[in-house]
Amino acid sequence: MSIMRPNYLSIDIGGTTIKTALIDHSGKIQSKNRVRTPQNLEELLKVLKIEVDRVLDLIRGIAISCPGKIDTKTGIIYFGGALPYLDGISLKNIFEKQYALPTSVINDGKAAALSELWVGNLKGIKNGAAIVLGTGIGGGLILEGKLFQGSHFQAGELSFMMKPSSRPSMRDMYGSIGSAVALVEQAAEILHLADKQDGEEVFKAINQGDERVYPIFQMYCREIAYVILNMQSILDLQRVVIGGGISVQEILIKEIICQYEAVREEVKIIQK
Repeated sequence: MSIMRPNYLSIDIGGTTIKTALIDHSGKIQSKNRVRTPQNLEELLKVLKIEVDRVLDLIRGIAISCPGKIDTKTGIIYFGGALPYLDGISLKNIFEKQYALPTSVINDGKAAALSELWVGNLKGIKNGAAIVLGTGIGGGLILEGKLFQGSHFQAGELSFMMKPSSRPSMRDMYGSIGSAVALVEQAAEILHLADKQDGEEVFKAINQGDERVYPIFQMYCREIAYVILNMQSILDLQRVVIGGGISVQEILIKEIICQYEAVREEVKIIQK
C-alpha cells in the first residue's frame, strides 16, 4: 500500500447520527464529520459512499462500528439494534468489493472499549468496561487485557438487560430505560421544544437545575448507576468509562457518580 495513504477512515453508524473521522496510525484524528443516519439501507450506503469518496485518496483502510451483534470475521451484522435494516448485511464485503481496501466491522460498544484500551481511559487497565449511552446502551468488556466478545459476539450488550416486570416488553429493557435519545426527547417534550432532539437546550435546562426535567435526569443517572453496580458485582472491574454524545456533559458523569454512591450508601453490604 502506498505510503501516500497514511490514514484510516473510522465510521461510527449510530441510531441518530453517523460520525466519521480520518485518523492516523497512532489514533490521532486528522478531520471529522457528522451526518444524520438514514432510515433505510439504500440511503445509508449512499451516505457512506459519499464519506468514503471524500477521503479515498488519503486512506489505506476502513473501520466501521455500528449497533447489532456482529461476526467480526465475516462482517455480518445480526439484528442491527437501533437499525434493524442492517440485519444480515456484511458491510465488510460491500466495501472491500467496492474499494479494494481492508475493512473491519465491529459492534459500537466493543469499538469504544477497544479505542479506550488503545489510547483512552482504559489504557493499561486489565479489567474494565466501556458504556456507550445513545439510542440504547452499548457496552464493551476488557477482560484480562483483551476485548471479550463472548460465545456469540454478544458480550457487553447492555441494552438487553431486563428489569423485572409482570408482563415483560421492550420497555423493560435497559436499551429503552437507559436510552440517552429517549431522555432528551422526553425532556424536550416537557420543555415544549420544537426540536425533540435538541440535546443542547435540554442540558441547558438540566445544568440550570430546572425542576421540570432535573428529577427525570436524576432517575436516568440512577438507572445507569444500577447497570454499573450489577456489572461490578459480576466482573469485579477496575474501571468503567462512559461514552456516547451525552457524555460530553460534565453534569452527567457527576450525577451518575452521585447516584452510584447513594445506592452504595443505602445498601451497606455493597460497600464490602
